[in-house]
Amino acid sequence: MTRYADDLALAHVLADTADSISMSRFRSLDLHVESKPDLTPVSDADTAVEKALRATLARTRPRDGVLGEEYGVTEAAAGPGTRQWVIDPIDGTKNFIRGVPIWGTLIALMAGDEPVVGLASAPALGRRWWAARGHGAYAGRHPAAATPIHVSGVRNLADASFCYSDLRGWEENGRLPAMLDIMRRTWRNRSYGDFYGYMLVAEGAVDAMVEPELSLWDLAALVPIVTEAGGTFTDLDGRPGPGGGSAVATNGKLHSDLLERLTAPGIGPL
Repeated sequence: MTRYADDLALAHVLADTADSISMSRFRSLDLHVESKPDLTPVSDADTAVEKALRATLARTRPRDGVLGEEYGVTEAAAGPGTRQWVIDPIDGTKNFIRGVPIWGTLIALMAGDEPVVGLASAPALGRRWWAARGHGAYAGRHPAAATPIHVSGVRNLADASFCYSDLRGWEENGRLPAMLDIMRRTWRNRSYGDFYGYMLVAEGAVDAMVEPELSLWDLAALVPIVTEAGGTFTDLDGRPGPGGGSAVATNGKLHSDLLERLTAPGIGPL
């Protein structure tokens, strides 16, 4: 076991709570949905999950900080190596409110700027993924039914299954030509979206997942799972970790090629 074993066990407890709340509201006829100032939707399930997880953390980890998508920051106790839990109560809210089962709760623990524990729970899919630094990455319905996971061994874009989010974000980012070029070069490309594409990278089911604009709560839980599964996770500038506001997650073997293509000033001939 690692030094973060107790924190990982707590993350599973938090995920059990989140799953119970979110599944009770999924496809509910009385689900209440509002628009946030950035025009993204928030449901009563999002807020209920985050409140419940914050309450548990206040009891069990009172010295740790909390950052959540819906309620912002609760400061951690001061000092070096400050710990902060990062929560996305429902990643994939648009799917959730439309009855699409690809959504999940993301829970991370950060030590300073580095995520050291990550868990993604997708109860409507009956699946959960988790990792802690030095502990490896696992997937299953719960810890007692865990299977180690590992990224693929695909080395060439021509053989790769490539995953992305919404092409509109890449267009707004000025990188749509690069994305279309990559899509033409890969064996297969699909938009699975949100956390799920990253979990497929960690499992070796797809070989790369990219997104141009994200927040810390979208990313923090995913980084340990991908990297402990043997993959590489950076932003578009090649900086490791979740702090850059974008994501390139690969099996490692494709990473340099993808980064170069996504940041190239022009697109070469096919």
